[in-house]
Amino acid sequence: QVQLVESGGGLVQAGGSLTLSCAASERTFRDHPMGWFRQAPGKEREFVAVIRKSGSVYYADYADSVKGRFTISGDNALNTVRLQMNSLKPEDTAVYYCAAQKTYSCSGPGCFQAVRRYDYWGQGTQVTVSS
Repeated sequence: QVQLVESGGGLVQAGGSLTLSCAASERTFRDHPMGWFRQAPGKEREFVAVIRKSGSVYYADYADSVKGRFTISGDNALNTVRLQMNSLKPEDTAVYYCAAQKTYSCSGPGCFQAVRRYDYWGQGTQVTVSS
């Protein structure tokens, strides 16, 4: 069983930046796809970003709403991941969740972006962007 621990949420003014971090409880949990999702009040949980690796090559994908503003990164084994959020907007306000896949079975963007494909979840951290 893997636990994910998140940190870095907070209150920031529009245009500001925050960086979220996520650490897996087991160092042996390595090279698994790691994603960030968010859920705004009254909304369905939605995909934000994912980082994965194939061999030694890393890939990152983003929701259209955050492209150019958010950057996902991790250590070599993706045991820890970060989400750097720049140019924040009020519509970015949500609870942000770190998530990890148990397997390596995803093979397309839809798969990596699907909530149902993730097996481990952090507790969530609140990000509030004021205007």
